[in-house]
Amino acid sequence: MRQIPHVLRARNYRLYLADSRRLVDLWQNGGAAVLGHTPPNLLRELKNTASRGLYAPLPHFTEGRFLKALAKILPGRAFRIYAAPPLFSGDTDLHGLNGLARIKEEGERKPSGLKLWRPYIDTLNPFFVDDTPLLVPVLPGIQTWRRGLPMGLCVAAAQTGVDASEAALSWLPSSDALPPVLLAVATRGVYDLLAAPERAKPEFPRIKKALRQSRWQRQGIYLTLREESKEGEWDALFDQFFEAGFLLPPTPDHPLILPGELSQGEETKLAAALCR
Repeated sequence: MRQIPHVLRARNYRLYLADSRRLVDLWQNGGAAVLGHTPPNLLRELKNTASRGLYAPLPHFTEGRFLKALAKILPGRAFRIYAAPPLFSGDTDLHGLNGLARIKEEGERKPSGLKLWRPYIDTLNPFFVDDTPLLVPVLPGIQTWRRGLPMGLCVAAAQTGVDASEAALSWLPSSDALPPVLLAVATRGVYDLLAAPERAKPEFPRIKKALRQSRWQRQGIYLTLREESKEGEWDALFDQFFEAGFLLPPTPDHPLILPGELSQGEETKLAAALCR
């Protein structure tokens, strides 16, 4: 990411660079900007909560509101909320998250045990949720990324009423206290997802045609390579798309995310880039 010039501003699905270039954002902060970089409701919630000085992790009713919102989009699950992502490489020095690391180890032994959940993966059911025992949902909000997972606010959503998932819950540490400003924006993000099911169906006929003859495959609004990229290959793809005016995810761990809108020129350029 440090190869690109400074980003001066982000508007909807476009980034405006210090060298006067404009990029169409196909990363969208790993999905935290799946509704765009300037969704008005999230900005209003951020401004209102920040104006009250609620930056510290103090007790506040926003936590209950966030849990209620999560229950609407991921029903039948119990939640833990953390200030940092699960540390999956043996780190145990941050908020006692070694419990989640052990869950990850269990998930590796049972591959269907733990995964990221992304909205809009299914055009017919934008909020489809499978029966994976433990999910880490990718939600709009104030997030950064580490090792492919959201940092700043990370949700673990476990099934209830199933022996395996009850065991998973017993492994999870208690939720962290989080700043109300983070929780308020994340809550608004969940409700905005629910209010925008049409985001799952961007109509890009040129891209649809290009995908038939490309190395990319589509699921909902997400594009991934049909085969795992070789060493150094993703760097070359990143540079190629950047020169064409598009920002790829910094690593192949994240899918490309189709924006909610493209001009005809942008769609034509993206279709050409996908076919190379």
